[in-house]
Amino acid sequence: MRDVTSRRSRPSVLRLAGAAALALLFLLAGCTGANEIPGHAEAVVEQVEAADVENFLPPAPPSGLRIPSLRVSTDTFVGLGLTPDNTMEVPEGAEAVGWYVESPTPGERGPSVLAAHVDWQNQKGVFFDLRNLEVGADVIIDRADGTSVLFRVVDVEQYPKDSFPTERVYGDTEGAELRLITCGGDFDRSQASYRDNVVAYATMVDAKL
Repeated sequence: MRDVTSRRSRPSVLRLAGAAALALLFLLAGCTGANEIPGHAEAVVEQVEAADVENFLPPAPPSGLRIPSLRVSTDTFVGLGLTPDNTMEVPEGAEAVGWYVESPTPGERGPSVLAAHVDWQNQKGVFFDLRNLEVGADVIIDRADGTSVLFRVVDVEQYPKDSFPTERVYGDTEGAELRLITCGGDFDRSQASYRDNVVAYATMVDAKL
């Protein structure tokens, strides 16, 4: 794990060598547990208009996450980098949210990538209910510089890990966006891993001190 306060973000994850390996997020050491999690029904895609957000924010790491509709509120953040085999690190423990340090910080232009477990050693993880997140829901990110950024969910999808849409999740965007990622689908006991990933896509609509 990395210190989230010690790294500045880079403008595009896809500029990194081996970025395609990020599709393996949670495939190896990620979410494990005894309880099988049912699949997430496909969300209805809706277009959410940004609320007059004209300027992007300067870099500042995330320090808090709130998802009111899921009763999620945490200030436990860790930085995630790449492992020696060029896959993304995963946070340790049920309570931690990981920010991928080579992605933009929340509020910068591009997709800021956050990951957390659906469960961990028989404990519910921060993103246990991510599959139930609805289009239009609010996600608030508090940043180390004291600003709070409001994102609105525009899509929630579930993908088999062997067909993870790397470019859609990590690729450049015109606006400031957010990706929330966890495990989902059936639990494969032979691999000690879930078969799918759940990804929530959100767009910045407001920012304030």
